[in-house]
Amino acid sequence: MSKFRKLVICTALGSALAAGPALAEKLGLGRPATADEIAAWNLDVRPDGTGLPEGSGSVEDGEMIFSENCAVCHGDFAEGVGNWPKLAGGMDTLDHEDPLKTVGSYWPHLSTAWDYVNRSMPFGNAQSLEPDDVYAIVAYILYSNDLVDDDFVLSKDNFLEVEMPNADGFIIDDRLESEAHFWNAEPCMENCKDSVEVTMRAAVLDVTPEEEAAAEPAATEEAAPVETAAAEEPAAEEPAAAEMAAVDPELVEKGEKVFKKCKACHQVGEGAKHRTGPILNGVVGRAIGAAEDFKYSKAFDEAAAAGQVWDNDTLAAFLADPRGSMKGTKMSFAGLKKEDDQKAVIAYLSTFK
Repeated sequence: MSKFRKLVICTALGSALAAGPALAEKLGLGRPATADEIAAWNLDVRPDGTGLPEGSGSVEDGEMIFSENCAVCHGDFAEGVGNWPKLAGGMDTLDHEDPLKTVGSYWPHLSTAWDYVNRSMPFGNAQSLEPDDVYAIVAYILYSNDLVDDDFVLSKDNFLEVEMPNADGFIIDDRLESEAHFWNAEPCMENCKDSVEVTMRAAVLDVTPEEEAAAEPAATEEAAPVETAAAEEPAAEEPAAAEMAAVDPELVEKGEKVFKKCKACHQVGEGAKHRTGPILNGVVGRAIGAAEDFKYSKAFDEAAAAGQVWDNDTLAAFLADPRGSMKGTKMSFAGLKKEDDQKAVIAYLSTFK
């Protein structure tokens, strides 16, 4: 049989099946789906909660389940790993040139998150999660976006009470009415525009990977001006500069290596940007919760209101046990247990002003 005849037969068969059950029955093909088969595919959850199963899950349980099933792609704090999607952050960036669209900043309905996790995650093992696990994961994603507190429990009963920040950010697609008047019956195939211009670069679209090596010299560049100023004007040297000049270079070098554990969430140096965690330039000696344009958790806001400062002791305690020293922080990093590692990181951070 020729390829052409096969194509004609397959096309006709497809058209017949698409025409409805009556033609399929006439041709002797297929059978009605059973109730169990329909139920297996009927998984969708609607914005009004239709389709949600019974169950519940807490932020606390969600953190553990997320770590085991989701963190390998989305990071421990939902900050994203490599080119895998970021699920948290991006608040108030939708009007920026380079907006960060996450579950918290962009998605209008919580049902979208629940439905997608339930239907398609974890990657490579879809639909292996129990409803309680899905509730817990979604609760943790909400917590990672500062939309609920750490003691929150998500369930079918309170699902619709969760308000998504961008719930009113979408409009009904009315193009059939609003744009139909200038649609053409025949599409334009050539010379459709007088000129074509490049309006945006890949770097702005955030699809060009950053060279990690390009960011490393920032530590040297940041430290150099302080050393020069100290040499030229020793009499005017401030205490912070004196302390910085006294830092052991070997300890700073070790701190740079240990800090790699923190780079998924924090940036330092020239051109640093907020990620899941704030920029840490100038953090040593700075007031807690003082980084500009970063939304802190309630625990940090309370520490800031109390006038607490990131001195050596406070930083060491936080680095050793983040959750123990700052009750309510959303940072789930286990901490640096070795005192030498804590000192090294503090020394490294002190070189960024």
